[in-house]
Amino acid sequence: MIEPDASIDDLRDAAQQCRGCDTWERATQAVFGEGAPGAEVMLVGEQPGNREDLEGHPFVGPAGKLLDVALEEAGIDRKHVYVTNVVKHFNSTTRGKLRIHKKPNAEEIAACRPWLEAEIARVGPKVIVCLGATAAQALISRDFRVSRQRGGMMKSSLAPLIAATVHPSSILRAPDDESRHAEMRQFVADLKKIARHLPPSALKRR
Repeated sequence: MIEPDASIDDLRDAAQQCRGCDTWERATQAVFGEGAPGAEVMLVGEQPGNREDLEGHPFVGPAGKLLDVALEEAGIDRKHVYVTNVVKHFNSTTRGKLRIHKKPNAEEIAACRPWLEAEIARVGPKVIVCLGATAAQALISRDFRVSRQRGGMMKSSLAPLIAATVHPSSILRAPDDESRHAEMRQFVADLKKIARHLPPSALKRR
């Protein structure tokens, strides 16, 4: 389904027809990545959430809003960031009328891998930032532990540098305001550390 000369827009259209696993049956649509062509930084999360599934755009829900705030505080220019997910369909289980997030399994992640690799090839980011364990274990190592290795820069075959930090949704799940503020400070600190390795064009002018 992936043509060698396909653009990002072509890939986005083609992904709507993907039946590589059964998550499409539970989703409204495939949610492809978005951002500036040639973005210096690519942020990769796990999968679209309920809001993203309905609207068709990545990181537009509460976690996306928190991510925008963190990028601003870290001095990373959102206009030079490309955001996407390892899995392109919202994987969920039904509880009453609610659709509850369900972590994708290895088969579902593998089915979406060609789409992600095609995105990376088209965008050509200098730095990939994995948001959360699913993305980090898919793109860095199955043994990667975000809690111990977050914020560190590594070389990668996918991009010159790759790093990982928490997914912003984990901050929203913190049990109280104090924990949430502490997690947010650490998240911004990770992004600031990553920002030191970015070209000036990817940073906000102070």
